[in-house]
Amino acid sequence: MPSDRPKRVHIVGGGPAGLTAAYSLCKQGHVPVVFESGPIVGGIARTEQYRGYRFDIGGHRFFTQSEDIQKIWEELLGDQFLTVSRLSRIHYNGELFDYPLRIGNVLGNLGPAESALILLSYLRAAVFPSRVEENFEQWVSNRFGKRLYRAFFKSYTEKVWGIPCHEISAEWAAQRIQGLSFMTALRNALPGGHQNGVKSLIDQFHYPRLGPGMMWEAMRSWIADHGGEVHCHHEILTLRREGNRITSLVVGIQGATETVPVDELISSMPLATLIRRMEPAPPDVVVEAGRALRYRDFLTVCLVVDKRDVFPDNWIYIHDPDVRMGRLQNYKNWSVDMVADVNKTSLGAEYFVNVGDDLWEMEDSELVELAARELQGLNLVARERVEDGVVYRQRKAYPIYDDSYRDHVRQLAEHVESIENLQTVGRNGLHKYNNQDHSMHTAILAVENLFGGKHDVWAVNSDDRYHEAPAESG
Repeated sequence: MPSDRPKRVHIVGGGPAGLTAAYSLCKQGHVPVVFESGPIVGGIARTEQYRGYRFDIGGHRFFTQSEDIQKIWEELLGDQFLTVSRLSRIHYNGELFDYPLRIGNVLGNLGPAESALILLSYLRAAVFPSRVEENFEQWVSNRFGKRLYRAFFKSYTEKVWGIPCHEISAEWAAQRIQGLSFMTALRNALPGGHQNGVKSLIDQFHYPRLGPGMMWEAMRSWIADHGGEVHCHHEILTLRREGNRITSLVVGIQGATETVPVDELISSMPLATLIRRMEPAPPDVVVEAGRALRYRDFLTVCLVVDKRDVFPDNWIYIHDPDVRMGRLQNYKNWSVDMVADVNKTSLGAEYFVNVGDDLWEMEDSELVELAARELQGLNLVARERVEDGVVYRQRKAYPIYDDSYRDHVRQLAEHVESIENLQTVGRNGLHKYNNQDHSMHTAILAVENLFGGKHDVWAVNSDDRYHEAPAESG
């Protein structure tokens, strides 16, 4: 319920969650002040530009079951909010598999012998399932059989997360692969069986004409027009605490620092970073829980290809284990206005990495060359067609659901909830693999909590049933 007296609320992070919190506050007549550490808004969902080409950092579709969030998107962009038909395939063993699976395509690519072995493997799992279901490998194998798990789950999932599948929590699989099993996949593959009500298999999605960053830039402008403030290049260095309240923020502003008093604070910064920057430090057990959280980082090698049409897909999953590329975006097939020249194509070769590993430390020119060579090796793009490229690196793109993360997050949540004027929201703010609309929803609930609401933002995205299908685990 709105307050009669306007509140001045500080918000850390200018991604979907932080901006939505500011938008919601403005709607109720309050004054949000957003601090974003980067040069542009959007966070992981920003749009980068290079020589007139626009690049989406990860491929951000806009789909939701929330009418309220859909209305926000449409209010901000109107007819600039496109409806895009989806085409995505899996590249495996030198072949492209339709996704969702189609029986003729599967049989043609795998052959009847391998298809029969996959069916037998599934039947064995159905009759003799693993009695223990604690990790991703056990969860998927019980529902699809070990042979299909090895073909279409193991390699790609381990590329994404950088750890063996038996170290990934079964909870993550249950969250991201809801409602889909071998039999539902088979029914979808049969004529007339497409989708069968499985929300994971989405034929169309919305997309801003100039990439996802267009949405968040529009929201930033709306906030400014309605009395709010959004400041880029403002990094939170310290959160000063007295008792159970955050009293001020030390903000780094392009080499200078400023201390800003706060009354109410909503944060979407990574949970581990939030804990580390509190002063005085939280209890040792909380600090250790923060240090134990793990993340997967991400880099996109964006390529300009001297060819009008390369392949019809929006994106392709690269399951081939001998190729380090994990996913390939074709931005022109999301929106033709993503390219500066319609006679050329822009691609995003995506690599799931850890900060400090060999790919992360590789020179940009070497990464461009690696991506170009891998595309040629996959028979997707001839090397000589790649005429230019640029690299974008994203830290903490994916919170990892390892076998101990739940206990660590619980300890951190208890500490955050003990601070009466602090709420955390968004993907990294909750260490939860949220889609854009989930992140927005947590922000809306956090704002309601400022005015007497009792919402549990940690529960958002616990039982929604329209997540990505199994190949889409990145």
